Amino acid sequence: MTFKELKIIDPILRALSDQGYSNPTPIQSQSIPILLGGKDLLGCAQTGTGKTAAFAIPILQQLYVNRQQHKGKRLIKALVVTPTRELAIQIGESFTAYGKYTNIRNTVIYGGVKQGTQTQMLQKGIDILVATPGRLLDLIGQGFISLKQVRYVVLDEADHMLDMGFIHDIRRIIALLPEKRQSLFFSATMPPDIIKLSGKILGNPAKVSINPKQTTAERVEQSVYFVNKKSKPKLLVHLLKEGQPDSVLIFSRTKYGADKIVRFLGKAELKAEAIHGNKSQNARQRALKNFKNGQTSILVATDIAARGIDVEDISYVINFDLPNIPETYVHRIGRTGRASASGVALSFCDMEERPFLKDIQKLIGEEIIVVEDHPFLADNDKATPKSAKPQRVPRKTKKPEDNSGSKSRQDRNKFYSRKRR
Repeated sequence: MTFKELKIIDPILRALSDQGYSNPTPIQSQSIPILLGGKDLLGCAQTGTGKTAAFAIPILQQLYVNRQQHKGKRLIKALVVTPTRELAIQIGESFTAYGKYTNIRNTVIYGGVKQGTQTQMLQKGIDILVATPGRLLDLIGQGFISLKQVRYVVLDEADHMLDMGFIHDIRRIIALLPEKRQSLFFSATMPPDIIKLSGKILGNPAKVSINPKQTTAERVEQSVYFVNKKSKPKLLVHLLKEGQPDSVLIFSRTKYGADKIVRFLGKAELKAEAIHGNKSQNARQRALKNFKNGQTSILVATDIAARGIDVEDISYVINFDLPNIPETYVHRIGRTGRASASGVALSFCDMEERPFLKDIQKLIGEEIIVVEDHPFLADNDKATPKSAKPQRVPRKTKKPEDNSGSKSRQDRNKFYSRKRR
């Protein structure tokens, strides 16, 4: 299927072509017809599935088709609410890219910076507003924003907004919206609280759910290293120096842990930067920019901060700390192996994290390969418990490629040439 077959209009097709997109992902091919048909949507999909385009394209198309001659200041007709500044910026960039030939304006507002530049853009008039909850309510209270003309509203990354304590803000925002609107609700997970919240926002929605195993696990080489907690930093340095991958995203469970990893890597003469909620906006944006342009090859992040990272060619994802929520693992490894590309996900697992590993393997429906032959395997980890004992995952036979000597393939071979259980 192509975007043209989804009946996307020519101005957006041209913009998609400029971005190198011709075929929609599963979340896009399922969601776009529903949204163009005017129905509400409840979507469940993790990072890396093309979720932003799934709602941005139909919103742009409907605004373009139903556009009117602007006789005064443009009024906000579409609102996207998202939990973090980084993710808001990425969504705004996507609307700009896909709407390149539509003359539809968007802007992004978020906290942590002075509001002057943001309010100037609002006063000029915009069609689409991407916002974090706190700054949105702040500027509404100051009279800079009215939601009375909103026709389309998107609540993105709803599970993380609840995790971050935005539930009351979301309820206040929803109360300010017109009753007659099209509502889109996206979340990576669907716990009871999320389902309850979606019921208050959506009418009789269509539902789209993308299976994490189908969208991520099949494209990513996954392995796990059993290691004592205190030996994790040394193992990390060992792997990075041995493999020398082009770009690495490392996940830490805590902000303090992320900074500690950066300091340890620095002592080992490995340049890394951290991104998390305690960093200033300028520091976070600088770290992201350096990572995107290759000035920094190692980025350490917490899960919430990482929601704003949209980098196409991440070679490796390393779970320094295993997450206690299985779906979070799928989100993390979705940062590599995007589209048709392959990727590598390495996870460190100490004794306390064994139950997390078991839950992850249950979710993705396969055993993750254990790399046993490494210098930091503790004595109590040499005998793998039966409950977590992995089996070799069958690999698909691939045709020989001309780029077998490429840097990325050499990196993967260095990591995967070890003895495995």
